Amino acid sequence: MTRPPYAWPDPDRDYANGAFIPGAADYPDRWAREAAAFRETLAGRAQADIAYGPGHRERLDLFLPEGTPRGVVVFVHGGYWHLFGKTHWSHLAAGPLARGFAVAMPGYTLAPAARIGEITGQIAQACWVLSHRIAGPMVVTGHSAGGHLAARMGCADLTVPVTRVVPISPLSELGPLMATGMNATLGIDPDEAAAESPARLPLRAGVTAHVWVGAEERPAFLWQARVLSEEWACPWTAQPGRHHFDVIDGLADPDSALCKTVLDGL
Repeated sequence: MTRPPYAWPDPDRDYANGAFIPGAADYPDRWAREAAAFRETLAGRAQADIAYGPGHRERLDLFLPEGTPRGVVVFVHGGYWHLFGKTHWSHLAAGPLARGFAVAMPGYTLAPAARIGEITGQIAQACWVLSHRIAGPMVVTGHSAGGHLAARMGCADLTVPVTRVVPISPLSELGPLMATGMNATLGIDPDEAAAESPARLPLRAGVTAHVWVGAEERPAFLWQARVLSEEWACPWTAQPGRHHFDVIDGLADPDSALCKTVLDGL
């Protein structure tokens, strides 16, 4: 496959996942197809576009298990805070649903219409709304930028009714992203990097955490995961054979190591 020429340091190359994944361009369409097909199987157990805030993207989809939920798993999507939406990922609810948990997938206002700090606030609000709808423990997981937002829900500067956070391939330290071309869209500045980097913030007392990443991911993402696990003194897993786009697939399998880790101790 064709790869961009290497010039060090090159922050854009560090975070260019697709350039290093064969068939990367096919993944978004595959995710959308699998998500739509999964929603068709749930019939009345899927509730779409529940408002949790005033914005048109402040909506969440809620998937219910058969019987009374044991709790709720919140999955926050990635896309560097400016791409994708909640409907690409519905199929990833299959694993927790099979284990008796409701699954919520919130959307959020995408950058540049919202700054990262505002998006954090939106996800926190979604969690509060869910806490009044579903009894039991709440776990927040998410992928990439969604991994950042999942981690933020466990930080000590926030009060969110969360029992456990499992960030998947998280962006835990935002400082390096200020040097990337996408920062023209994100607008991260030093103050926001300090306030919104989970690796610079303590884990809230009473919240458990486990960081997950694919062993075949870009070195920058392995570093981001390891830094967060060290700062929080929590376990981390680099899953063999997984890259940035397929590391989330285990959420669809109730017997996968990832699904079991998300629900560990609940």
